[in-house]
Amino acid sequence: MTEVRTREATRVDLGRALKHGAVGGVIAGLIFPMFEMAMAALQGDDPLAPLRMIGGIALGDQALDPGFSILSAGAAGIAVHMMLSIVYGVVFGAAAVVVPFIISSSAIAALAGAVLGTLLWVVNFYLIAPIFGWTWFPEMTDPLVQFVAHAGFFGVPLGLYVAWALRRGTPSAP
Repeated sequence: MTEVRTREATRVDLGRALKHGAVGGVIAGLIFPMFEMAMAALQGDDPLAPLRMIGGIALGDQALDPGFSILSAGAAGIAVHMMLSIVYGVVFGAAAVVVPFIISSSAIAALAGAVLGTLLWVVNFYLIAPIFGWTWFPEMTDPLVQFVAHAGFFGVPLGLYVAWALRRGTPSAP
C-alpha cells in the first residue's frame, strides 16, 4: 500500500527537521556575511568590519578598533555568527514541525525565511544589542542593507534549504 500525502499534510520528523535546520543555518550563515562584507566594500568601508562587529559580541567594543587583531576579532565573529546561525536554523526547523505549511512550497518557505530574518534583525539590533551595550549594531549599519542581508541573504536561503531538505523523499500528491 502506498501512502500519499499532500504537501500541506506532510508530517515532519522533529529530529530530521532540527538537523536540516542546523545545516540550513550553516548555509545561510555562510551566505549572509559574504553579502555583508561585499556591501561594506562597495560602500567604501572595511570589508572585515562586519566580522569585527559580530566579534564584539564576545570580545567587547575593542574588537571594532582597527588596531585590534583582525585574526582574533574575525575568529570570534565567525564563531559567534555561526553558532547563532545554527540556533536560528534549528528554530526554523522546529517551526516547520509545528507549522508544516511554511515548507509547503519554495515560495512560502522563502517568504517564511525572509520574515524570520527580518524579525532576527529587528529583535537583535534594536532590542537585544542596546540591552547588552552592543550599540554599534544599530548605530554603525545601514538599515536597508541590514534588511536585505537578514531577509534575503539569511532568511531566504535558510527557508529554501529547509523546505527542500524536508520535502525531499516525501511522496507528493498525484
